[in-house]
Amino acid sequence: MKQKIYIIFIIIFLIFFLKACIKRDVPEEEKIKQNVVRSETNFTFPSEQKNVTLNGVDYLQSQASIGKFGGELIESTIGEGPKTFNPFTSKDATSSSMSGLMFDSLFTTSPKDGQIVPKLAKSYKTKDGKTYIVNLRHGIKWSDGKPITADDVVFTWNEIILAGLGNTSTRDAVMIDGKLPKVEKIDDYTVKFSIIKPFSPFLRLMASQIAPKHIFEPITKQGAKAFDMFYSTNTPPEKFVTSGAFRLKEYKAAQRVVFERNPNYYIINTENKQLPYLNKLVYLIVGDLNNEILKFEGHEIDVISLRGSNVAPYKLKEANSDYKIYNLGPDTGTMFLAINLNTRKNSDGEYYVNPEKQFWFRDKNFRTAIDYALDRKNMVQNIANGLAKPLFTAESLNSIFLNKNIKGHERNLLKSKELLQKSGFRLNSNKNLYDKFGERVEFDLYTNAGNTEREAIGVMVKQDLEDLGMRVNYKPIEFNTLVNKMTTTFDWDMIIMGLTGSPLEPHDGKNVWHSDGSLHLFNQRTEISKIDNRLPFEKKLDEIFDSAALKTNFSERKKLYDEYQKIIYDEKPIIYLYSPIRIVALRKKFKNIYPSQLSGITYNIEEIYEDNN
Repeated sequence: MKQKIYIIFIIIFLIFFLKACIKRDVPEEEKIKQNVVRSETNFTFPSEQKNVTLNGVDYLQSQASIGKFGGELIESTIGEGPKTFNPFTSKDATSSSMSGLMFDSLFTTSPKDGQIVPKLAKSYKTKDGKTYIVNLRHGIKWSDGKPITADDVVFTWNEIILAGLGNTSTRDAVMIDGKLPKVEKIDDYTVKFSIIKPFSPFLRLMASQIAPKHIFEPITKQGAKAFDMFYSTNTPPEKFVTSGAFRLKEYKAAQRVVFERNPNYYIINTENKQLPYLNKLVYLIVGDLNNEILKFEGHEIDVISLRGSNVAPYKLKEANSDYKIYNLGPDTGTMFLAINLNTRKNSDGEYYVNPEKQFWFRDKNFRTAIDYALDRKNMVQNIANGLAKPLFTAESLNSIFLNKNIKGHERNLLKSKELLQKSGFRLNSNKNLYDKFGERVEFDLYTNAGNTEREAIGVMVKQDLEDLGMRVNYKPIEFNTLVNKMTTTFDWDMIIMGLTGSPLEPHDGKNVWHSDGSLHLFNQRTEISKIDNRLPFEKKLDEIFDSAALKTNFSERKKLYDEYQKIIYDEKPIIYLYSPIRIVALRKKFKNIYPSQLSGITYNIEEIYEDNN
C-alpha cells in the first residue's frame, strides 16, 4: 500500500514538474521571439559613395571597409528559378533581381534614407522640374570593353521603354496626361529628359536599367516577339554583355544560377581597386521553403529569410553558431487575396470566366463578407508565429504614405453572413451557400506551389470561407501557369499573391491600380475589349494616380494616397492579409554587412567579402 502511495506521489510530482517545465519553456521561446521583434533596426552605414576620377575614368568609390578579394556567397530562390535574364521583359521578382545584378541603372535608392543617388550617372540637375540634365560617368565600360555612353541611355529609353517593348510598367508610369517623356542626346556623356509638367516620381522612375545599344539594337529591329525571347534562360552565358557587378557564368535549369564578377565594374574601394570582392554569387533553386531550411542547416546556402516558428530556435542557437540574425523590420511588400472582377468577352462573344461567378465577385457585399470572414490573427499566430501584423492597406506598414486611419477589424462571421443575406445569398439545410438564382457558391483559389507560406495561407483562407458555406477548390499551381492565368487568360477566381513595393513612392504601384496598368489584375483591359469597362471606384483611382504624381508637396500627395488606400479598403477588389517582420540569418564570415529596412541584407553585394578568420 505504501509503495502504491509512493508511486502515486512520484507520478503527481512528475506531472507538476513537467507542467512547471512547460510553463518555463513556452515563455522563454516567447521572450526570445519578442526580443527579436524589438531588436534594433536603426542600422549604421558607411559614408556615401564618392565620385573619383582616375586616369580620365569617373569611378564611384565605396567608403566601406577594405575587404579581401575572392570567395563566394550562396543564396537561394524558391520555385522554378528565373524566367528570363532580360531586365526589360521580366515580370517576376526572381528574374528582376537576377537581371539587376547584371544591368545597372542611372540612379538607385540610398539604403540609408531612400534618397535618389547616382549610379551609372555621375550627376544630374533640374531647374524647373520639367527638364533633367543627366551627366554620365566618363570612361566606364560594358563587360565586353565597349564604352557606356549617352547613345545607350537614349536607345534604351526611346527604342525599348517608350517604344513599349517587354514589360511596359515603366512606360505606363512615366506617361503624363497621355504624353511620354522626350529623351535626347546632348553629347556622348550628357542626356536630356523632358516632361510636360513637374512630376514627383520622375527621378525615381529614371532608375530603370540601361541596355548596351550595340547588343540590343539588332534585336529591337526584329520586333516585339524577338525582343521577348532575347537574353532568355536559354542564352549561352558568354553572350551576355552587362554593366553590373556580376555577369552570368552558368545556368542549370531547376538547379542553380552562377554569376561571376565583372572585371570592368566601375565601383572601386578606397585603395582604388575595382570591386566586387567576391568571385562568384550563386543562387540555388530550391523547390520550397522547407527545402531552403534544410540547405541552410546543411551549410549549402549562406543566407536565409526566417519565417514563423523557425525564428526562436535559430535565435536561441545564434550565440554558438556561425550565423547572425538581423531584424529588417516590416516587409516592404504586401500579401493579399485578389478577386477576379473581369467580365469582358472575347472576339467570339464568350466570357473569359464563368459569368455566374462574376455576379458574386462584383458584389461589394460578397467581397466584404469574405474580408470579415478571414482570420488574420490566426494567420499571424499560426503561420508567422506572431512575427507579423494584420494588414488592411495597399501600402506596406513601413510606407511613409501609409494611411494610419485605417484600423482594420476583427474576424466577424456574423457580419459576413448579414452582408451575404443582403445580396440574396442563402444557406440550405446542409449549410451550403447558394445565390439568389439557386447557384451553389463554388470557386477556385490559387497560389504558387512551393511557397509554403502562401500554401499555408491558402489552407486557412479555404477553411475560413467554408465557414460561410462556400465551396473552395484550393489549387497551388506552378508559378508560370499562375502568371499566365492572371495576365493572359483571366481564367481564375481568387489568388493568394504577394507584390514587392516601395515604402517611398506609391506611384510605383500605378501599374496595379490604374485601370490600364499591366498588373491591374482584378479588372484588366485588353486589345479585344475597347470599351470603358471601369467600375466607378476604378475611375476614381485613375484620377488619384494621375493627379498625385503631379503634386510636388508631400502633404498634398499624402492626402490623395490616403484616399486611394481608403477606396481599396472599402471596395476590396484586393484583400490584404498580414505583413511579416523580415528576419534574416547570414553567415558571420561575410563582412561589410549593413542591413537596411529599405534594401535588405545583400543589396551592396559589390562591397561584401568573405573572411574565414
